[in-house]
Amino acid sequence: MNETQTITELARDFGVTTRAIRYWESHGLVSPAREGGNRIYSKRDQTRLKLALRGKRLGLSLAEIKDLIDMYDTAEDESSQLLSFLDVLAQRRASLEQQRDDIQAVLKEIARFERQCREMLKSDAAKAGSSPRPKKQPR
Repeated sequence: MNETQTITELARDFGVTTRAIRYWESHGLVSPAREGGNRIYSKRDQTRLKLALRGKRLGLSLAEIKDLIDMYDTAEDESSQLLSFLDVLAQRRASLEQQRDDIQAVLKEIARFERQCREMLKSDAAKAGSSPRPKKQPR
């Protein structure tokens, strides 16, 4: 990465749209300098964008990402930022594990309903002495 980049260069290098970068700018994640009408992004902005994209991939909220990045700017050492990051990661892990458990429960319920439906179809077919009724043909 260059020492400074335009918004177009930054978008290309990070694989995001210029609109996304302007959105993050409006929320204080990056704060480019201006040269005429152009935004010029420093190494600091590039690093902040890189961290924001990592946070996004982890599923963190914009507020969580901003808090963590802002701590990076003001921390004298990394320990407070790392402890906060560990806390955010633990919360995210717990949320994802709960979602996984919920999905597994729903899949089990679907499997149970599928078995019930198949058993009912077999029972109906046995009562009628034939295979399940054919589907109605569209008119």
